[in-house]
This record gives sequence, structure tokens and C-alpha cells, in this order.
Amino acid sequence: MEFRVLIRFVLVSFLFIFVTSCTKEVHIDIPGYKDQLVVDGSIETGQPAIVLLSKSHNVYSATNLQAYLDGFVSGATVIISNGTVTDTLTEICSDNLPPGTEEIAAAFFGLPVDVIVNMHLCAYISLNMVGEVGKTYELKVIYNGVEYTSTTEISQPTPLDSLYWKPEGSLMDRGFSWAKLSDPTASGDAYCWQVKLAGMPNFKKTFNPFFNDKFFNGKSFEFAYENPMSFDDPNIDPAYKGYYKLGDTVILKLSKIGKQEYNFFEKKYNQMYSGGNPFATPTNIPTNIKGGALGIWVGYSPWFDTLVCQ
Repeated sequence: MEFRVLIRFVLVSFLFIFVTSCTKEVHIDIPGYKDQLVVDGSIETGQPAIVLLSKSHNVYSATNLQAYLDGFVSGATVIISNGTVTDTLTEICSDNLPPGTEEIAAAFFGLPVDVIVNMHLCAYISLNMVGEVGKTYELKVIYNGVEYTSTTEISQPTPLDSLYWKPEGSLMDRGFSWAKLSDPTASGDAYCWQVKLAGMPNFKKTFNPFFNDKFFNGKSFEFAYENPMSFDDPNIDPAYKGYYKLGDTVILKLSKIGKQEYNFFEKKYNQMYSGGNPFATPTNIPTNIKGGALGIWVGYSPWFDTLVCQ
């Protein structure tokens, strides 16, 4: 017995020495965090360009309303050009809004009216130029002596063949909006779907509003979309969330966007919906801003229609 115990002791000691001798201490140098300018700019047919500027946040920094507010950037020079006309955008701040625009600004920033009018949140708006179909728009942002540039285009819009509502399943007065779209033969077309109920000041994006023609290029197809406003209404029965009800009047905005712009939004929404999932694939969101900034400069070419749920 003593001999067996001795043998076990020798074997365990040998195994311990073998395992510990194979370990190696690994040092990982994590680079220090550096702020980057974030551009959120858009221009659409018949509308002025709007550009928001902010700073990126360290993933380890606090996430709260004050951090969100502190991230906005003012004092920059923002210029757009369509090749013929050049316009320097005007900086307009939430604590000095033109009368009657408070609700629009509140919806734009996602904050209540009584909060936003007491904040200093600034946007850069073109007062001398609106978007035109077929035009290419160059953006230039100068901030802290650094220049950032981008280019986007407003292409021809694609109309829907039809837009209709129908009850869902056994429901008689609740259903989704349905549409039929004939996609042009050129590949790479991409779209953004937005809606609002009649009387609402601003359009709202659906759960996944951006899609491209990867699976239906040059073909006609039918698809449905939910009612995004219902999820914000506490008075709606949870069983009816996502549906339009019989009698609703819905204003549709279907916008054409470019390939680069679609790639940005597709990756952005994928990251948003997988946030917090430890098994999600890490995603680097692309940008069409040159010069070291993040974000997007996008041209929208909208087509509008009205849906009466009947």
C-alpha cells in the first residue's frame, strides 16, 4: 500500500509540473480611447439638408441622458454643394427654435418638448438649397481644424404598384399594411420604409425599415409591414400591438437610397438588435465619411402614398 501511495504521489507531482510548465502569461495592450466625430446627415427631395454632429463615446463610459446631451457638437462649419450651388448650413439650436417647430424638433431628437426647449442641442440646416432628383451632393464638415467630406446622390424614386390593408388571420378589424413593388432591373437598389398616421407631424421607421433587392432584383413581389406607432401607445391592448386597425389612415414614405448608405444602416440595425447578445457576431459599422469621422451622409428619394384601412 505504501508503494502504491508513493507511485500516485509521484504521478500527481509529475502531472502538476507538466501542466504548470506549459502555461504562459499573455499581455494584451488595449489602445487608449480617442474621440471621433460622428456625422448624421441627410438630404431628400424637396427638403433642406440636416446634419447632426456628435462625438463618439467610450464603451466603458456612462450611458445616460446627460452623456447623450454632452455628445452633441456645435461651432462647426458645414457646407454642401450640388455641383452648381454651394451653401453653408445654418446652426439652429433647441433653446432658440422658431415658433411652431418645437414638436418637430422634439420628435427629431427623441425628447419631450418641455425638455428639449431647455437644452442646447444644435443641428445644421440648409436654408438656401433643397434636394433634387438626379443631383449629387458633396458634404464638407470643418471642426477643430480638421476637414471631413462625403458624397451622396438622390436617385429616381421607385413607386409601389399597389398598397392595401387586410385583416390578419381570424381578426376582423386588425391587420398589416401590404404592398406590391416592382424592382428596377439594375441591381443594388435599396429602400427605407416609413409611415405615420394622418395628423402626425413626423414619420416613424418600422422595426427593420431598410431593405435592398438582393433577393428580388428586377422582380415584382408582395410584402407586409407592421404599425410602429402602436408599440408606443400604452392604451393599445398588447394583443393588438403591431397592427393597423380598421379605419386608420396611414401616410407611407418609401425612399430610395444608395448602396453605401444601405450598408451603413443594415449593419447599424443588426448591431442594435443584437446588442447585449454574447453570441452575436461583432460588427464594424461602415461609413461613407472621409477624413476619420464616423456616421453617414445619405440622400433620400421618397415616394408617398396614402393607405386607408378598409
